[in-house]
Amino acid sequence: MTGERPIDRRRALLMGTGALGLMLTLGAQGRPPRRAASHWGVDYGAATDPVLARRCTLLVLEPHHARPIAPLRGPGGTLLGYVSFGEVEKSRPYVAALDKAGALRAPNPHWPDARLADLRHAAWREELIERAIPAILALGYDGIFIDTMDNAEAMERADPDAAGMIAAGAALIAAVRRRFPTIRIMLNRGYAVLPEVTRHIDAVLGEAMASRWNFAERRYEMLSDADWAWQADRLRAARAANPALTLATLDYWDPADTRTVAALYARERAAGFLPYVATLALDRLLPEPRG
Repeated sequence: MTGERPIDRRRALLMGTGALGLMLTLGAQGRPPRRAASHWGVDYGAATDPVLARRCTLLVLEPHHARPIAPLRGPGGTLLGYVSFGEVEKSRPYVAALDKAGALRAPNPHWPDARLADLRHAAWREELIERAIPAILALGYDGIFIDTMDNAEAMERADPDAAGMIAAGAALIAAVRRRFPTIRIMLNRGYAVLPEVTRHIDAVLGEAMASRWNFAERRYEMLSDADWAWQADRLRAARAANPALTLATLDYWDPADTRTVAALYARERAAGFLPYVATLALDRLLPEPRG
């Protein structure tokens, strides 16, 4: 996907509820442990800063940019490739075949260039497990970052014909783990499926935990304490089920306001989370303010 940022496809769908970012103390059941994460980042741009990238213990990238990724890996670093489970961009080469097979549903109403994926359909599961994920791993990535899993709940609530999407989403993640037992898997939100998949993933992300972009007013804003606690409770319940699970957060704010950015980092760390604060675009790495 050239010049297209994965975060944009989800942003309008959730309208600030959030969905994407990450980092972790990787190491879950059956996978070799990794050193504790101290820095992490997510960059969907095509020109990732290699100096900042190599500082990250874990880095999430858009894998479809034509570039080598070895220069972006720091000592002991882990690289994850973005993959959307809940929808498919119309530019993907396999869209026509999936559409013909009946594996795609209506366009995302807020992002018409993406079609919602039927998580129950065998053709979509096969595309992910047999082709899309292997292609990412073949580029040298250590694992995947799963996005748009919140679509399962949204579709099931909105359409009686979409019954079973949540269960299918959980089964799909379990199938990915069976097929790729040693890769690193991070899930962005997906709270409806999370209780069923904690043993299959290495990390979970709470996006827009304390702050987000307000689309109507076109500005960054703080979320309420209740909104923050809603996600925090679900993240902590997941780690109670799998103590090896890493809990990461992503907040959005103007990097020029270093005082607020530093406060966001401090808040999330004090709660036991691994934070990252970025701009809405997620198209470049931003260092944490010093002091």
